[in-house]
Amino acid sequence: MNSVPTDPVIGQTLDGRYAIRSRIARGGMAMVYLANDLRLERRVAVKVMHPHLAEDENFTRRFEQEARSAAGLSHPNLVGVFDQGHDAGRTYLVMEYLPSITLRDLLKQQKRLTADQAMEIGEAVLSGLAAAHSAGIVHRDLKPENVLLADDGRIKLGDFGLARAVSANTTTGQALLGTIAYLSPELVTRGVADARSDLYAFGIMLYEMLTGEQPFTGEQPMQIAYQHAHSEVPAPSLKSDEATPELDELVRWTTQREPELRPIDAGEALEFLSALRQGAAVPAHTRVLPSADETSVLATPSTSVLEPAQQERLAAAGGGADDHETGRVAPATPADRAADAGRTRAARGRIIATVVTVLIALAGGAGWWFGQGPGAQATVPDVAGSDMEAANAMLAENDLLAEVFECSSLEVPAGQAVRTEPEAGSRLDRGSTVRLCQSTGPEMLPVPTLVGLQVDEAERAIEDAGFTFGKVLEERFGEEPEGTVLAALDASGTGLGESYAEQGSIDLIVSAGPIPDVAGLTQERATSVLAASDLHVDAALAQEEHSEDVPEGQVIGVALASDTVKPGDAVGLRVSLGPELFAIPDVAGMPLQDAMNTLSQAGFSPTTLVPDSFRGFAEATGTDPAAGTEVRAGAEIRVKSTVRL
Repeated sequence: MNSVPTDPVIGQTLDGRYAIRSRIARGGMAMVYLANDLRLERRVAVKVMHPHLAEDENFTRRFEQEARSAAGLSHPNLVGVFDQGHDAGRTYLVMEYLPSITLRDLLKQQKRLTADQAMEIGEAVLSGLAAAHSAGIVHRDLKPENVLLADDGRIKLGDFGLARAVSANTTTGQALLGTIAYLSPELVTRGVADARSDLYAFGIMLYEMLTGEQPFTGEQPMQIAYQHAHSEVPAPSLKSDEATPELDELVRWTTQREPELRPIDAGEALEFLSALRQGAAVPAHTRVLPSADETSVLATPSTSVLEPAQQERLAAAGGGADDHETGRVAPATPADRAADAGRTRAARGRIIATVVTVLIALAGGAGWWFGQGPGAQATVPDVAGSDMEAANAMLAENDLLAEVFECSSLEVPAGQAVRTEPEAGSRLDRGSTVRLCQSTGPEMLPVPTLVGLQVDEAERAIEDAGFTFGKVLEERFGEEPEGTVLAALDASGTGLGESYAEQGSIDLIVSAGPIPDVAGLTQERATSVLAASDLHVDAALAQEEHSEDVPEGQVIGVALASDTVKPGDAVGLRVSLGPELFAIPDVAGMPLQDAMNTLSQAGFSPTTLVPDSFRGFAEATGTDPAAGTEVRAGAEIRVKSTVRL
């Protein structure tokens, strides 16, 4: 049997409208299912919140926020949101169904992308993100898993699962939401996210597309988050020849640790990437400054000439030309050095404070993440020997899903649960899928050829093939030599097929040899011979019949009561009556030819001395032997006749 996911939602119809057909994805907050919209007769994707999260009122409120935030967005590069509701304790969201793979799937297949591929996907993502930012929506969970690459070539951004209104500027409180690998420094340290946080995640994702790996890694989420807060994202060109200086610039610009140094929103980053794809010159927004001597003139990014649209965005973000100063660096004086030392101590204090803030945020976030959030873990229960319904219920109680497959078992009856993969007692993230083995009973093994073997040979063949030799069930007479296997039967007495259950018992039916030949013997002698082979003569089964070869009163053969004769059975004797005799008909007075025809039809061989040319004038006068005489069939009869001219 193919692996089939066992999920209580599959087969249900939510609010009498959305018929759930199959599960297509699993996320940290919800399961995604393929469903039929019975009202509009179309396929949709339905996202159902995990049960353990649905119990959290804050999460339920965030889930509903997703529907309200995303439903108002309509853009070719955004997955459409159609509906939201509650049914039977399930909170769900109805979205556009898009047959596709994710960017994560593509990265797994190709490891890294070409520059053209990365720019094409990046432009589509920024285009959809720009529409969301224009509507005041922040994605907050941008990652390759949420970028859909449709079978028809469309690229769409989906799952605004952590969306918030930009103007609200809300915090995560105790929870670090989103995927650690793509969290912006401000989300890690302050729990605050805006449109520029999405751009940081975009820059990380662009780096990953170009290099095939994430810039920051670690064994614990805290380690990764700390690097986001305190390390610069390296240039992708250090890892990949596909990364051009312009793409290095875009990654560096979007992943600046300070939000104000990033693009104002996705629209500004989109202008840069679109110009790059079209081959237009693009301005540098960030640069690595060379080591400066005391007389160098350093210009900050704020001295760049901005397009009008960029100026408007910058003004809206609260920035201006006064935010950065540009000037000549004069030689340092003792007073300057003292001031520098003070600034250094202050900076060191700020760094320590930031580290403490990060650790507190990470500790709280980890507590939620691994305690009750998407990172929470459940213990795989012991389901061995349970019926499948009970096994599925035990897994569901632990917020685990079952993917059923079949396996053989000598101990567990067919239809019951054998084991789980991973094994009972293992710890898994809530919402994970556990492989659940359903017993098919013992393994089916091929049955060796047994018919025609001697009993001892058959016994060895049975055991060598993985079965158990039962017994010689019976012997019966046949044409085969004594001790030859005539048939092999299973434990129920049914003939074996091509395969049989491992360790199953096999019984044999064996030949007792041929029934003795008693033809031509007297009845007394035949009875004695048969008795020696454990066959008893029953007079009630006796038969008498004519025989051309066996003299009258002697035995022709054995009369059987059935087709199967076993030692100890009763048989009858077929006794000869001698040859069968027939009376010669009277043909006198018939035309000669008619007389000969009559005798032929009666089974005799008539002859005459009259030539063929005169038979039409001849008349039969009698036969030799005479009419009425009893003779064997086929006997020669001479027809007497006279010719009348």
